[in-house]
Amino acid sequence: MDTEIINNIKSLAIDMIDTAKSGHPGIVLDAAPILYTLYAKHLNISIRDSKWINRDRFILSAGHGSALLYATLYMAGYDLKKEDLMNFRKIGKTPGHPELNTTPGVDSSTGPLGFGFGVAVGMAIASKKLKEETLLPKKSILEANKSFIDNKIYVLVSDGDLEEGITNEAASLAGTLNLNNLIVLYDSNNVSLDGPTKLSFNENVLAKFNSLGWDTILVKNGNDLKEIDKAISKAKENSKPTIIEFKTIIGDGSFLEGTNKVHGTPLGEEDIKQLKSNLNVPGGKFYVNEQAKMDFQRQISERTHSKYMEWSNNYKLYNDSVLDIKHENYDFMFGFKELNKLSLDEFKFDSDLKESTRDTNKKVLKMITKYVPNFIGGSADLATSTGTYIDGYDYMTSESLKGKNIAFGVREHAMGAILNGLALYNYNVFGSTFLSFSDYLKPAIRMSSLMKLPVTYIFSHDSILIGEDGPTHQPVEQIASLRAIPNLNVFRPCDANELVACWNVILNSYDTPNVLLLSKIEVPNLEGSKDIDVSKGAYVLKDYDKIDGIIIATGTEVHTALAVSYNINRKYNLNLRVVSMPCKDLFEKQSDEYKNMILPSGYKKFVIEAGSKLGWEGYVYNEKYLFTINDFGVSAPRSQVLEYMKFDYNTIENGIYNLLKK
Repeated sequence: MDTEIINNIKSLAIDMIDTAKSGHPGIVLDAAPILYTLYAKHLNISIRDSKWINRDRFILSAGHGSALLYATLYMAGYDLKKEDLMNFRKIGKTPGHPELNTTPGVDSSTGPLGFGFGVAVGMAIASKKLKEETLLPKKSILEANKSFIDNKIYVLVSDGDLEEGITNEAASLAGTLNLNNLIVLYDSNNVSLDGPTKLSFNENVLAKFNSLGWDTILVKNGNDLKEIDKAISKAKENSKPTIIEFKTIIGDGSFLEGTNKVHGTPLGEEDIKQLKSNLNVPGGKFYVNEQAKMDFQRQISERTHSKYMEWSNNYKLYNDSVLDIKHENYDFMFGFKELNKLSLDEFKFDSDLKESTRDTNKKVLKMITKYVPNFIGGSADLATSTGTYIDGYDYMTSESLKGKNIAFGVREHAMGAILNGLALYNYNVFGSTFLSFSDYLKPAIRMSSLMKLPVTYIFSHDSILIGEDGPTHQPVEQIASLRAIPNLNVFRPCDANELVACWNVILNSYDTPNVLLLSKIEVPNLEGSKDIDVSKGAYVLKDYDKIDGIIIATGTEVHTALAVSYNINRKYNLNLRVVSMPCKDLFEKQSDEYKNMILPSGYKKFVIEAGSKLGWEGYVYNEKYLFTINDFGVSAPRSQVLEYMKFDYNTIENGIYNLLKK
């Protein structure tokens, strides 16, 4: 019956692609035996409880193979109807690439090649960490010395996935941490969209992974079910992360097999006809062999039901608090959420405090960790510079993952994807680098936003004010490009008080990722920023009974705005309201009433921000009122950089005054 199930999966997926008039038949025809064997014989899942927290995870990093995945999930008994398959690549449950919370059984959105590999590494870290920390004590008769969480992470990758640099980054960290719960299934067909991979990808993949600390297995015939089964069984017992290379023929059975023409183009009518004939599948569209479907579901149920019930019994023990683990520290696994609120009183900031927001943030991270058990994170080898090492807690290592700090290494892109994987296990996570390097992980930030994952990206060195490091490290366009991403909040606090207020919003954002921009230069703590609520994105920091204009500023430039307001009032008796806007994204979501209260019409408005003008144009009369940075900086001491960029204090004050008196 195995062959009948596989052939039906293939025919359904081919019909989906044909009906949609788009899709990728190549991977469907060569990887179906791999995916079937995984689901039928290895993957510990519950079809009825598809969100079971101890289930094995499967990530289709080669997201273009979504038709294969959907057909497999349908045959396996997930909550998909034949109509959903017929609606492939239309609005509904079967989008062109896998999407989280859209298709039952999909554990992560994937699309950009290699991203799913990084997500899988993050999941493997989370799963292994939980396994270590939830070890059941010997007094538990049912499961002595076993863990409450104990699952495997599987990811199917293509040649294209492994060509992407992110997979090398993520694989290196996985080997370093010895993530032996991670199994990569490599569909090795030596063909990509533009032609044979020998044109661009001729490396010995298994030798490379072996050098990265992985176990490797080669299956020479990707259609040999016994060898596929044997390889996965061996990988499950290995003491290292494992990659299994399955040699396959892209588009196996098609007239176009073995060529790039079958990668991403629907098959022709005659090709589909002969293919179904050779698969012994009736010629009508969306034929379902009900007996084969029932047998597939029976195989899964018979193998996994006892494991699910065993875990359920342990859950009762866990929930009754009879174990020696502090179960309240792991309520996050079940999606439990509570209000997290930091108080300024806890920090006891001195009235004359003057320090960079990156230094203040180090104290805040330590306080958050004290109250939020699932709070973990790290940096791309920049914790010393970004201030993101959580004091008092260890690094995660191959010996133990119980620490709170992750040494991602110089791997920004992989760091972002790994954070997504950790967040999919309900960890509250952060990752850090310099703002100018944020472009390296922009695809991962976009996927966080798309999946609505509460990942926090901490970017320090947030402007040209870093000085001598020069234009390669001085961000210009990054703030605007980050603000352009939907469902992402970008925070740029002006001082310690505002930083704490930003974290109070971030910690309670459960379906929105956040970016926190921090300064390298020291800033004083402002009296007017005490006990403020930044959930509306902006507030009036300095005001007058009668105003002549309004300055909008963010981050370190808020201090410039206050000085301009003070001096213009003292010199010319003109009153400039100062609005601090730590989160432009949140402000733009507010009611017109609130917006008009903060920025009433009829007044000249000015913007001061050490970043691109893009996105600020609608706040001012014309671009002359924007005091922003729109060109690359220069390597020099800070004061010289500001003068060179015409962003020094005198230039800004004189510019605002001249516009104000017109």
